[in-house]
Formats: sequence, structure tokens, C-alpha cells
Amino acid sequence: MTSYLIKNGTVVRTEDSAPAEGETADILIVDGKIAAIGPDLTAEGAEIVDATGKLVFPGVVDAHQHWGIYNPLSEDTQTESRASAQGGVTTALTYMRTGQYYLNKGGAYADFFPEVLDASAGRSYIDYAFHLAPMSKQHIGEIPELASDQGVTSFKIFMFYGSHGLHGRSASQSDFLMIPEDERYDIAHFEFVMRGVQKAREQFPELAPHISLSLHCETAEIMSAYTKLVEEEGKLTGLAAYSASRPQHSEGLAVTIASFLADETGLPNINLLHLSSAKALKAAMKMAEAFPHVNFRREVTIGHLLTDIDNANGLGAKVNPPIRPREDVEALWEHLLAGNIDWVVSDHACCKDEVKFGEDRDDVFAAKSGFGGTEYLLPGLITEGRKRGLSLRRIAQLTASNPADRYGLPGKGRLAEGVDADIAIVDPDRTWTVRAADSESTQEYTPFEGFELGAAVTDTFVRGNRVLADGVVTGEPTGRYLSRPY
Repeated sequence: MTSYLIKNGTVVRTEDSAPAEGETADILIVDGKIAAIGPDLTAEGAEIVDATGKLVFPGVVDAHQHWGIYNPLSEDTQTESRASAQGGVTTALTYMRTGQYYLNKGGAYADFFPEVLDASAGRSYIDYAFHLAPMSKQHIGEIPELASDQGVTSFKIFMFYGSHGLHGRSASQSDFLMIPEDERYDIAHFEFVMRGVQKAREQFPELAPHISLSLHCETAEIMSAYTKLVEEEGKLTGLAAYSASRPQHSEGLAVTIASFLADETGLPNINLLHLSSAKALKAAMKMAEAFPHVNFRREVTIGHLLTDIDNANGLGAKVNPPIRPREDVEALWEHLLAGNIDWVVSDHACCKDEVKFGEDRDDVFAAKSGFGGTEYLLPGLITEGRKRGLSLRRIAQLTASNPADRYGLPGKGRLAEGVDADIAIVDPDRTWTVRAADSESTQEYTPFEGFELGAAVTDTFVRGNRVLADGVVTGEPTGRYLSRPY
């Protein structure tokens, strides 16, 4: 492998003892690892990368992506990992489940997951791992083996799938989820998933700190009722209508249910995903007080931090949970600045124009849910975060070390001697305008279209491989599947 010497950059470390705004230093990369960090380093034969005036961040661990949800997994692995590299992302944790979308099949993960690994192998420009969702009773029984044999230590519940589909009301749960007709994906199933995850923690105590359960917290019954109300009243359209159809208290209620079940089942490692509203965060903080023995982690997305129902670029911003009014965006920032948010993600789900929109492009209820944005995660958080007083060290923790630590990736997410040389170099003074046409993603639009960002990723290194050089994706896909703990 090529050795690199990154010179004169502002190195942003994640340790609380490190300078909040970084320190000038060099980084030596040898054999894919960080060999040394310090001033005035030299290394014979190493390729020099001049980082003068630039920020050197740990590579982003984007802990929430969806490869293969709307496009073939083999295609998304390549194109969306290239988009990830554009944004300084060096590791993606991508969600996968049986049922409609993804591989469009049900059955045991013993059969399903090898197909996932095969479809993605040799195609990614960044390292990657998978979260898996136990959709059936059979899957719950497979949790210990998935953790011990396949290195899958994180699992997910989609709470709203009980009687609500991916994009709106669902008439047939078993068809959508491809589960046995005599089973239900409901609160009782969620409880049994928690018991299954906790059983795995008890069976493999050495893995227990890395095994966790994540929840998409929205309440199906509330959303179904409010969707009907919004459509019947006909007063709201667009993103405002979609937000009202999946109201904020639906999130708060789901957070409360999930938290009570975590206490009931004795499962301590709970991740509350993409919280989007003041009410969701209010519930999350109340539950942390009520159940201090539960080790909650709280996640928000860059989409919910940067866009609202008025400034997002069109119905391409339809996502679950919805983009919210500005007052909810401000509430998210208040919690983030107060230290109540543990990591920021993209929730990247490439949905091409031909798939995203219905026959009536102005009908938000006919559009598919989800959009890409991993390439804007780090630049967007730096841009808006600096305006609000967020330190560079905190940005590095939110995008790298915190998700790495939670999800069993201690060799990722930080700048330190001996760890993987996963590095993002950022020009903090480059102002640029977001254009979907400039992204490596195959998505032809973005809710961030026209947004002006004040920081740009120039170079990305994945285990010492320079996959982005001067803003251009380069080389061959050398990303690896990460069996966790890694």
C-alpha cells in the first residue's frame, strides 16, 4: 500500500481532553493504519498530502443508511458508497430486512444474509456493516447466531409497520412484510425481539457491550387515523400535509412504549433513531429519567437538522419520520447543543426520480419515502454547527466516535495511532452550492438542492486507501464488510 504523510492540517480528535477546535499536526499512514500523529513528521517514500488550512477529521461513521431499498443492492453498494466517499464517510452501517423492497423475499436470515453479503462483496468504496431487523418469530431465534457467527451486533424494529406501510396505509401486513400469516408484527412482537436481543447478550457476555437494538419510533394507529383526517380535510398539501399525517405525538408515544418495553425485558442498549420533533425529544429525555438503568442513545439526521417543510426542495424530501416545521428543527438543535444527541446520520436511501414520484408529482401521499444525503452529512453539520457554536471536536464525536463505539467498531471513528487510517480532509473555507448533478449517487434530485454550504470534503482515506482525491472519487472499490466487534 502507498504510505501517506498528511502535513500541517488542523487535526480534530474526539477525546474530551483534546482541543475543541483541533491542533496543527501531521499524520503518517503506513499499511492502512495511522502510524504517527505529531508535529514535523517525516517519512521517506511517503506521498505528501498538503492539508495546510484544512481540517483533518476522523472518517465519518454514517450509522444509518439504506443500500438496496429501491435499487439492486449490488448497484447501490457501488454508487452510494462513492457518494459516501464524497462526504468523508468511511464506514456505512446500512439497514437490511426481509420483505418487500431490499431483496423482496422472506425466510430465514441463514439463507437471506449470505445473499446480502454476496451482492455487496467487492463493490463498495468504503467499509460497511449491516443492521438486521427480526421480522418474524424465526428471526428472533436467529439473533444469537447472527451476533456470534456473522458479526451482526445491531438489530432494528420498525414500530409503525404494525398497520402502516412504508409510504402510507397498508392493507396487508403479511404481504408487505412477507411473514407467516399467523404472525403479527406488533407490540408483542417488539417485546419478544427485545427478549431475543437480551438473550444473545446473556449468551455471549463478551459481545454484550456491542449488542444493541434500534427503534424507528412512530405509532401505526395514530398515523393511520391522522392520514385519513388530513386527506379528508384537504387543507394541507406537500410536506406540511405529510408531517401532519404522521404527527409529532406519534413519535413521542412510540418512544414511551419502546422505553417501557426495554425496562420490562431488561434490555439496556437502546437506540432511538432519527428523532425529528420536540415532542419526540421530550419523551426521550423523560424516559431516560424514568429508566436510568437503560443506556439510551439518541439519533438525528442531517435532513431533519437542515431542512424544514418550507425550505426543503420539493416533495423529494418525503421521508419517515417526516421533515418537520421550523420550530421542531430548532428544538433538535437545542437538544444537540445541550449534549442530548449522541450521533448525526444521513438516513441515506437512494430513490431515483422515476421511482420516487407518483403519477401526480404534486401528491405527497403518492410519493415514496426516503432520499439520499450522505455526501452532505459532514459538510452540512460543519456549516450549520459552526454558526451555532458547535465545536469541531463535538462534530467529530457526533459523526464518528460515538456511533463507532456504540455499534462495535472500536477500530473506527477516531484519529489515534494504531487504528484504521480512516480520514476526511475538509476545506473549512470553501463555499459551494448543492447540486444533485454533482453527486455520485444515482438519485437525480435532492431536498438540499440550492443550499449553500461553507465546508467541503477534499480527500477521503479508507484504511489508508485514498478513495477521494481533490474532490474526485478515485481508484477501485476496496471497502470491506466489517464483522463486529471490529
